[in-house]
Amino acid sequence: MKWIEVQVKTTTEAVETVTNILYEAGACGLVIEDPNDITHFETDSEKWDYIDPKLLESDFEGAIVKGYFEESEDLIDKIELIKDNIEMIPNYQLDKGLGEVTTSEIEDQDWSETWRKYYKPKKIGEKVVIKPTWEEYEKQEEDIIIELDPGMAFGTGTHETTMMCIRQLEKYIHKFDTVFDIGTGTGVLAIASAKLGAVNTIAIDLDEDAVRVAKQNVVKNGVANTVQVKHGDLLEIIDGKANVIVANIIADIISMLAKDIKKFLENDGVFISSGIILDKIPDVKKSLEENGLRVVDEIQMGEWACLVSKIGEINE
Repeated sequence: MKWIEVQVKTTTEAVETVTNILYEAGACGLVIEDPNDITHFETDSEKWDYIDPKLLESDFEGAIVKGYFEESEDLIDKIELIKDNIEMIPNYQLDKGLGEVTTSEIEDQDWSETWRKYYKPKKIGEKVVIKPTWEEYEKQEEDIIIELDPGMAFGTGTHETTMMCIRQLEKYIHKFDTVFDIGTGTGVLAIASAKLGAVNTIAIDLDEDAVRVAKQNVVKNGVANTVQVKHGDLLEIIDGKANVIVANIIADIISMLAKDIKKFLENDGVFISSGIILDKIPDVKKSLEENGLRVVDEIQMGEWACLVSKIGEINE
């Protein structure tokens, strides 16, 4: 089978929006090449076994998002729709960068499997290790292993935004907690929550394929008795309150979520929010504070930040 690769040159800030545009147009797979992520690996030799050195040779300073589409009669219409939506990105107060959309023909075997050789077991927290289901790993005594099969269109769980969430979950989850994971993707944060001691975790995603993949990963990791994966939009299908709410999304969505967090968060609970590009930190903090949430912890990695907030008065 022949596939068409649709390549979009954009910015780190707009990557999430571009991926959504490609998914909504019918992309069956996705690859993201972002030098802001890649150069972060240069200082850590342990990661060189799964980072392709060729990616460091790119002369394009922005991010490149590649979507893969089956050949079809309406493909030209899909590509035009993608181009139109890319041009609209500035309407969301995001920098689309170059915004160039190009296409090329590619054979199925060239992309559907080769990415796996770069995906190796990785310790992303003090205890949590992400392990591809097809890889071997020698478990250490303190390790919490998450078996992950991301599929062709979902993340591997090793992006900075996910790593920061995992580290904050390790810090703030207590035994018998309830956790809401908003925008779960592969389910990695929900699975980590359960393995860290949460007895009730609800994982939500608007993408039906993500829900399917997350459910499979939940079963693979033996936490189906404590993790529910649901299809829905943000907090709309949630009842009750959680000790921990975690959202690894984008800054604008987190700002929008802020107005509802207090309704779903226990008085002594925490809201862990990640996917925040550094330039957006002041905007997100302002939204949190305007909605009665006090930022108590902040970490940064690469171009990204993770904020932890609680219900309470803002310290002047």
